[in-house]
Amino acid sequence: MPSHNDTPESLPDTLRAQLHHAAEIIDQADGLIVAAGAGMGVDSGLPDFRGPEGFWQAYPALGRAGLGFMDVANPRAFGRTPELAWGFYGHRMALYRATQPHAGFGILQRWAKGMNAGATVFTSNVDGQFQKAGFDPERVYECHGSIQHLQCFNTCTQDIWPADDFVPDVDEAQGVLRNAMPTCPHCGGLARPNILMFGDPLWLPARSEAQSLKLERWLALVRKPVVIEIGAGTAVPSVRNFSHQMLIYAGARLVRINVDEAQVPSRDDVGLALGGLQALQRIDAALQTLV
Repeated sequence: MPSHNDTPESLPDTLRAQLHHAAEIIDQADGLIVAAGAGMGVDSGLPDFRGPEGFWQAYPALGRAGLGFMDVANPRAFGRTPELAWGFYGHRMALYRATQPHAGFGILQRWAKGMNAGATVFTSNVDGQFQKAGFDPERVYECHGSIQHLQCFNTCTQDIWPADDFVPDVDEAQGVLRNAMPTCPHCGGLARPNILMFGDPLWLPARSEAQSLKLERWLALVRKPVVIEIGAGTAVPSVRNFSHQMLIYAGARLVRINVDEAQVPSRDDVGLALGGLQALQRIDAALQTLV
């Protein structure tokens, strides 16, 4: 696979043509829709949990216990073993807070500044990296919620509040939370992340629903949107489904960036079998060549 230091002229002809096509789509757009899955964070050093081996490499204590992603990423885990559940989510919370977004976020922002309507974001990621990178929080739709927000585990209230005051202390060797777990300010019971987990009927969607309405209002402002979809696979198809809806209902063009699943619906769209940062850098270089 070519490195991002190669010149456009040194790339294979097919890839060079794809990048040129992607650059043309972006150049004619009046609004940028960023649709991001777990692959968006890989270049920042975040795990994407693909397969049990990848998950257990990131969380060896859970691997020793024979627990997979779905075993801890569900509300039942908070009822059975809250220290373990908060060990997993507390570690992720601390990791996301410490992680610096990669340079691709800045490339997307620069493209958006050249468009009349700017950018909006649809993401299944719960890490808050788009806001940390400087994207307008009013234009970020987190369809699965946010790890940086909490709700009552027992849903005594519909309130959702920031997790800023909670600083998790996790024993990584055992995979458990060492300090006090966050509590609901209303009932004093256990609090949990405001994240849509597996088999989760008690997730409070109000915050995400409000973000959805803001996205709909933004879509009314654009006439030629482009969707840049990054690292969104078919295993959890939330982002892919959204991208396809934008093609049908918003008349958008699609640039899909996915190492393993880069197929696109039509020849009008572009699929790049590259990592997120590398693809964005490649497209950015191609944009510089447009007259």
